[in-house]
Amino acid sequence: MTSPHRVRHPLPLASWPTREAAGRARWFSPIRIGRQLTAAERTWVPAMVPWRATDDGFVTSEVLEWYARFAEGQPGVLVVEATGIRDIASGPLLRIGDDRFIPGLRALVETVRERSRGRTRLFIQILDFVTVRRRPEPERFFARYLEITDSLRGQLALWLDDPRWREAPETDVREFLAAADRVTIETVLTDRELEALDYGYRERVWDMHLPHIRELPRVLPGFFAEAAGRARAAGFDGVELHYAHAYTMASFLSRLNSRADGYGGSRENRVRLPLEALEAVRARVGDDYVVGIRYLGDEVVDGGSDLDDAIWFGVRFAAAGVDYLSVSKGGRFEDAKQPKIGEAVYPYTGASGYECMPTVLSDHRGPFGRNVPLAAAIRHAIRDAGFQTPLVTSGGIATFEQAEGILERGEADCVAAARQTLADPDWFRKIRLGYGDLVRRCEFTNYCEGLDQRHKQVTCKLWDRKFDSGDHPSVRLASDGRRRLGPPSWSPPGEAGADARAG
Repeated sequence: MTSPHRVRHPLPLASWPTREAAGRARWFSPIRIGRQLTAAERTWVPAMVPWRATDDGFVTSEVLEWYARFAEGQPGVLVVEATGIRDIASGPLLRIGDDRFIPGLRALVETVRERSRGRTRLFIQILDFVTVRRRPEPERFFARYLEITDSLRGQLALWLDDPRWREAPETDVREFLAAADRVTIETVLTDRELEALDYGYRERVWDMHLPHIRELPRVLPGFFAEAAGRARAAGFDGVELHYAHAYTMASFLSRLNSRADGYGGSRENRVRLPLEALEAVRARVGDDYVVGIRYLGDEVVDGGSDLDDAIWFGVRFAAAGVDYLSVSKGGRFEDAKQPKIGEAVYPYTGASGYECMPTVLSDHRGPFGRNVPLAAAIRHAIRDAGFQTPLVTSGGIATFEQAEGILERGEADCVAAARQTLADPDWFRKIRLGYGDLVRRCEFTNYCEGLDQRHKQVTCKLWDRKFDSGDHPSVRLASDGRRRLGPPSWSPPGEAGADARAG
């Protein structure tokens, strides 16, 4: 979208079903996912990263309470945040790259089972990522990070019309560049070197000069398979392979992937590693365990994959036996805004990021259900190919009528909502029990996304500064001490025990 902030759209009008009408709704009807698993309803909470794990990737009490709070709303499916499959440092993000993480993840499963009264199915999203570094101070970049090559010396010699630079000592080159004007810097550095200065160093999966990048097709299927095995050992109902947004497997699927080793270029080559990882996971966990894929219906970047690619990939995934497909959009690094010095580039700041999480500031189409047509087109193609693989859609889902209409029209099989569920974790349950008028409605301003961008504990502005009388001392606060970490609890008015334990 060339101009994403043109019109402020109001929230769509909402009318809420009675308890009896909700009981007849498609959204609250069961669905089979995989060979043996049935979700009680088609409500879905997609993966969100809350920044509550330890710095070395372990589950904390704050992680448990985060997912417990969503479980109280009893969605049909709850997907745990993107969780790293390697045993490497990744900050306060969950990890599953070693058996030592299993006990904490098992506690997470047990917490969700208890707080949802056994009603919610729990999947965990697993992913791989390559190196992204923070934007450096220019002085440090030229003093430490820039590689001084013969090619760089040659560019300096040409630009300055002085052949002595071809033999200049490294220290002289670094000192000169640190004091050079911008025109000189832009002239003598390569595009990638200039990017590392202005945005921070970032690897691509087609950086074949790097040995560990060349090795990705050899090692990743095993990493995904072992992570999935740990997820099953911890008690999760399934795994979601993260093939979306700015991460490794999405980049293999991208049209930008120019690898010449049989894993880039053509669609057949680009889907090869994602299919090999799916096959390895299936071999590790068995046919009776749910394995889904989250991937992009459109990258929304110049030269990137589009809906035609996504349709083709979706049919291939369905043919390979994936148990569901969850469709997202955008969220790439290629068009991200320049970060501040000391911060890392964030893949949800450009046009592709906007399309992933559209706000009320939008073009004429507005933000609500904006990405549904992608899932609808993929679902139609998969059905035409003879497969019944469930499709999950998301992106600006705001009302019961919107979700129910999507299902009625056959545009998806499950309807997911992240930001609205963060605004009110109980909204599915409120609607199902006939209390839709009590739903706390998301305003789609992306306050929560702004916290995520700064790696702060994610909360919602609709409840993070609100305290009931007398409860402040018992409310757990964010690390900044100014925000509550979770929304107030909710129970049906005068209906103690209204929900029976799911069978």
